[in-house]
Amino acid sequence: LTVTLRGPLDPSTGLVMNLCTLKRILREQVLDKVDHRHLNLDVPEFASLNPTAENIAYTIWHWLKPSLSELLYEVQLHETEKNTAIYRGE
Repeated sequence: LTVTLRGPLDPSTGLVMNLCTLKRILREQVLDKVDHRHLNLDVPEFASLNPTAENIAYTIWHWLKPSLSELLYEVQLHETEKNTAIYRGE
């Protein structure tokens, strides 16, 4: 999973967002929901949605959007070395 943010740099840190904050958001909003889970059985969003790489990237975007607001630019899900799904919002 690769999440890309874009926005103004904080003049004191040179970052768009504190990386510890981003890491916490990713853990709470994504990893805790899907890590070591059977997506179809354990994740309500995939009970009726086929968990393709495209649908997972789309769902992760919507999980992250409330916390990352206008900073969220792109979600990439790397399924294999040669297959990546990218979602950039609606």
